[in-house]
Amino acid sequence: MAQKEWTEYEIRTDLDEPELYKVIMWNDDYTTMDFVVEILADIFHKSYDEAIEIMLSIHEKGKGLCGRYTYEIAETKVHQAIKRARANEFPLRVTMEKE
Repeated sequence: MAQKEWTEYEIRTDLDEPELYKVIMWNDDYTTMDFVVEILADIFHKSYDEAIEIMLSIHEKGKGLCGRYTYEIAETKVHQAIKRARANEFPLRVTMEKE
């Protein structure tokens, strides 16, 4: 039986970092500040102080950054936040955009 000939392969070690997406929460006149803080803590895993800071930014500037994630994670967090907002009858707007 003939012996198999092994070939060498180059191993690529310089892997590209995945693209990141910013998750943005927008201000509205109906969603309560407490609910926004709850979403930031539960879905985006922010500390209470960090959630308050982001909520105030949303309130004062019209929008706030919830975090930077890979596409799939950002998309999931956007859907989770919107689903919870609608279940609580809030029109909260959460979007994602490429960095």
